[in-house]
Amino acid sequence: MKWMSVQTPQGPRVGYIKDGALQPVDAARMQDIVEGKAWRDDGQPIPLADVKPTLPFAPRNIICIGANYRDHCIETGLAIPEKPVVFAKFSNTLAADGDAITWPEGFTEKVDWEAELGVVIGKRAQGVSEVEALSHVFGYVAANDVSARDVQLGEAQWVRGKSLDGFCPLAPTVVTRDEVADVQSLGIRCLVNGEAVQSSNTSEMIFSVAFLIAYLSRAITLEPGDLILTGTPAGVGLGLKPPRFLKRGDVVSVEIDGLGSVTNPVHGAIARG
Repeated sequence: MKWMSVQTPQGPRVGYIKDGALQPVDAARMQDIVEGKAWRDDGQPIPLADVKPTLPFAPRNIICIGANYRDHCIETGLAIPEKPVVFAKFSNTLAADGDAITWPEGFTEKVDWEAELGVVIGKRAQGVSEVEALSHVFGYVAANDVSARDVQLGEAQWVRGKSLDGFCPLAPTVVTRDEVADVQSLGIRCLVNGEAVQSSNTSEMIFSVAFLIAYLSRAITLEPGDLILTGTPAGVGLGLKPPRFLKRGDVVSVEIDGLGSVTNPVHGAIARG
């Protein structure tokens, strides 16, 4: 199923896509669906043209993996990691499809794109094996791990440069695990102003989704609604020659086969009180 949270003329609703329309259900929020609570169809299907997608869900935690594609490590001069590189983004980073990407005036001059596969946990995972790891997944979502490179790489920790307001746009649809035949065989792309700057496949990951869930769950109890961002392939602005970064007027899109896309205009630096 492809689940969405939307705004309708009658208010916010949660539903799934069926025959080109949104079938509303009686869940109050997407988190109820992710947690496996019972739901029923509630009302008639609504044409997708009559709804406005919102942020699909609000993750409890956003756990990120850096340097997880070999070609991305090579282009940015990072050593190939022997263990996953783990960091976090905070909830203030969440943004919906269509939301503008902005940053504080004078704070950064190197805002970059990162197409990423997001993994939504649906069942508590504590010390799970790699074999059973995917059974703890609810679904998948396309994401953009927007990054202020000068801040990220100018500090000992990456978190501040990764956690500016609105720096984690998510696609409108969360696609359930059963609709993805092989999560390690998905085309993943990023387009800036219609130009493909990243084009790769999740098969190029250094550490697979199953491995990451098992690795993380040894130390962190993963709960329903946690979001894991699994790294980005080659083609980020930092790795281009010469480097290229987002600027006012740009439009950036992340697409993943079968999962949909998230597109955001770039409004650039703005004054903040």
